Amino acid sequence: MKKYLLVCFVIFSTVPMLSQQNTVKSPDGRLILKVAVKNDMPYYTIDYNGITMLEDSPLGLITSVGDFSKALQISSAKEGKIDEEYTLDRIKRSSVRYHANELTVTLTNKDNQQIDVVFRVSNNDVAFRYSLPQYGERITCIIEKELSGFNFPQKTTTFLTPQATPGIGWKRSKPSYEEEYVADEPIGTPSKYHLGYTFPGLFHIGNDGWVLVSETGVSSKYCGSRLSEGTSDGIYSIAFPDPGENNGFGNSAPGLSLPGSTPWRTLTIGNTLKPIVETTITSDVVEPLYEASQKYDYGRSTWSWILWQDASMNWDDQVTYINLAADLGYEYILIDALWDTEIGYERMPALIEYAHSKKVDVFLWYNSNGYWNDAPQGPRNRMNNSITRKKEMKWLKSLGVKGLKVDFFGGDKQETMKLYEDIMSDANEYGLMIIFHGTTIPRGWERMYPNYVGSEAILASENLIFGQRANDIEAFSACLHPFIRNAIGCMEFGPVLLNKRHSRTNDRGTTRRTSDIFQLATSVLFQNPVQMFALTPNNLTDVPPFEIDFMKNVPTTWDETVFIDGYPGKYVILARRHKDNWYIVGVNAQSNTIELKVQLPMLAGKEVKKYYDDRNLKAFMEKNKVNRNGEVQITIQPNGGFILSDF
Repeated sequence: MKKYLLVCFVIFSTVPMLSQQNTVKSPDGRLILKVAVKNDMPYYTIDYNGITMLEDSPLGLITSVGDFSKALQISSAKEGKIDEEYTLDRIKRSSVRYHANELTVTLTNKDNQQIDVVFRVSNNDVAFRYSLPQYGERITCIIEKELSGFNFPQKTTTFLTPQATPGIGWKRSKPSYEEEYVADEPIGTPSKYHLGYTFPGLFHIGNDGWVLVSETGVSSKYCGSRLSEGTSDGIYSIAFPDPGENNGFGNSAPGLSLPGSTPWRTLTIGNTLKPIVETTITSDVVEPLYEASQKYDYGRSTWSWILWQDASMNWDDQVTYINLAADLGYEYILIDALWDTEIGYERMPALIEYAHSKKVDVFLWYNSNGYWNDAPQGPRNRMNNSITRKKEMKWLKSLGVKGLKVDFFGGDKQETMKLYEDIMSDANEYGLMIIFHGTTIPRGWERMYPNYVGSEAILASENLIFGQRANDIEAFSACLHPFIRNAIGCMEFGPVLLNKRHSRTNDRGTTRRTSDIFQLATSVLFQNPVQMFALTPNNLTDVPPFEIDFMKNVPTTWDETVFIDGYPGKYVILARRHKDNWYIVGVNAQSNTIELKVQLPMLAGKEVKKYYDDRNLKAFMEKNKVNRNGEVQITIQPNGGFILSDF
């Protein structure tokens, strides 16, 4: 992992209380946030380029130590400037400058108690949180309700995924954050389960712009939140976990030690989708919580389970996939669920030693359970208890295991956030990277936890095997992720399925609708520093050699990400740079062929490899030279893709 370089300047000045309204602008002056008290209630509004993106949106908390939701006045305001640089090798760009203006508004209630609301406004992002002081001898606090809301104009449509009812689904394992998105839905439409929506949420403000809403900075000190059901007026509010999460155990309301702060609520705002796709706000406003115990190396992995499923959890099949990783030059193999019984603890040292002999390192799967669902796969009851977890991790370190994939979490309550943090913190002590599956979204975790390398929290590739519908809407879903889920953090999807049929024998099971080039493009389109690719041994001989050559060389970390064009659920074109090499990829979910001229200055005058489909979705690769002006004609077939690379 790269060493963090932090350069931060914060300058404050106190503004006398002349009115019950205060304003903070972005450094470029285009994004304007106003905070006001009306009828003793605090609100904020957001304009971008002179257009209202958020109307009067409520602020406030109800806590066990005081009510900060009504009868409030602004007693003071403080302004500041932040200019910070940092490096981070697991997000969409490796070097970031965060430049923002800060406004801290102090609200006083009728009992003369105070609370601060801290706003940070950068050129396309807003982050805000509440800070509570100690109140006399009270040094603990329960946040009973947060009133923070997002009041969108009536012309807004939404791109949201519903929060699932706790305890439904396979083995009572929901919420698993794998629900479908609904595109361009009118504001206020009830969600599927009537429990609101999982972060992040994307909002289209008519023809005027876009707003992406999420949160960041959630650690063991708070719960994860979501968006409430929307009102007919277009207001979506912060909602805490449902009481039924974690099998009903634990509080839904978070507790704070005082003085303390809530997590950041984040909004990314723009007239176009470019700021949405390129934002780094979830990392910008958080800090590392501990230092890396060692350098962590990222890369590509094979895994048998995705297509060969449970039956492949045996010695011979795992050797086959170790050999596949070696043939591809991949860094890792993921040995998935049931290895503890189908291979056995006593045989694992020899299997891992064999992997090392082939210069392949190992990730191992674990069940997170406890008591929160009935998912039966093992190993179980190893990650949920500190004593057992540390003993297991010590053994894993002795074998040279490099990472874990931990599955089947139970919700977003504070005790679950503590479990995530405890697993990551303990794993760091033993030099282990962590991927979470059946899990909530990351919330700034790439920067907070140096050994964190990804979360699922999406309708991921396993669903392509489980049912045909996921295949039928695969292109639609892929054209959503860069704008929503993957915009806020790592997304461990498990992409690139080159089998035509999703089975071991490639002649039965669900049918892939998308092209080979579409599949190759997702290796770049979906960002995660460790990618568990869904390739199979037969792909080495049953797809064109240039496809395998591409997969042998595709990187998993990026130094720069640039949005080129697209619309959520329809198509997307994205450019990513790894060191000196650019990869421009696109996929198409529409029924018609896309014909576009785009400007790609990063490829101007260069010779590139062009990967594309014909009308029958047959894959081709050829070499072209890009014009000196960087203009490129792009054609993407329905359910197809394209790639340009100067590698």
